[in-house]
Amino acid sequence: MTKIAILDDYQNVALEMAEWRSLPDDATVDVYAEHVFDEDQLAVRLAGYDAVVAMRERTPFPRRLLERLPDLRLLITAGMRNASIDVDAATELGITVCGTEGLPYPTAELTWGLILAIARRVPEEDKATREGRWQVTLGEGLHGKTLGVIGLGRLGSQVAVVGKAFGMEVIAWSQNLTRERADEIGATLVTKDQLLARSDYVTIHLVLSDRTRGLLGTSELSSMKSTAYLINTSRGPIVDEDALVDAIQSGAIAGAGLDVFDQEPLAANHPLRNLDNTVITPHMGYVTVETYKIFYGHALENVQAFLDGAPLRTINEPRNAR
Repeated sequence: MTKIAILDDYQNVALEMAEWRSLPDDATVDVYAEHVFDEDQLAVRLAGYDAVVAMRERTPFPRRLLERLPDLRLLITAGMRNASIDVDAATELGITVCGTEGLPYPTAELTWGLILAIARRVPEEDKATREGRWQVTLGEGLHGKTLGVIGLGRLGSQVAVVGKAFGMEVIAWSQNLTRERADEIGATLVTKDQLLARSDYVTIHLVLSDRTRGLLGTSELSSMKSTAYLINTSRGPIVDEDALVDAIQSGAIAGAGLDVFDQEPLAANHPLRNLDNTVITPHMGYVTVETYKIFYGHALENVQAFLDGAPLRTINEPRNAR
């Protein structure tokens, strides 16, 4: 018998997104919607499973956890990169790690959802209208404003192009960004300090790494306009979260649109939940029907291929595979 666990299926849709019934009769699939933070509880939950399907980086798999799962043979992540999985440890322990393809645009779309929601005060007006009030805020237009894009890769470029369509001035910076790349997208290459000082909206599109962790802290946030907004749909730890809360509370910046946080799901008593000048969403940049059909469809294919002895979309080459 092959036991498969699907983790962090918050919406309880995993079984609808792929034909899991096509697996051999002796395969069982258990779906867990509720996230487990405690590693001891997680080790107990996953004991005895041959394969685990992880949704992005919702559940970390460090070495110490992998060592407590002697039956685990296959670990699948949505996407082809997952910083929360210790791939080196999995390789040493004989665990095959596979990934899936995805879509290049949903997170860029959500970025603009957050920007527009902030600019036109959509959450406040929605709430007021439902309560019987009418036009309680004054929104701001985007035309003529400055959009600062930190990271002009695949996602950042899409965001920049839309900014140009709105009639915004688009400026950009990242550690490796060249003038040629910026010109290609229609953005102006500036320094980080210039971007922070000039932008009305600063949007982050970088991969979390040792180089980008804590990239924006107290000093950087204080250099932004007091009327500016920070948008983060990349990874929470790129911004010092405590410094961000302080900047918003003190009025150093006007507010923020956030889809990512240091710890997810966001704690019930987190101060960001109670700041009116924020729009917060539950890391849903990639969460669309179209994306999930790819993620879970490819995860199913990965399980089938592994059982057939020919793993697909492998991220590692395990030593002495289990």
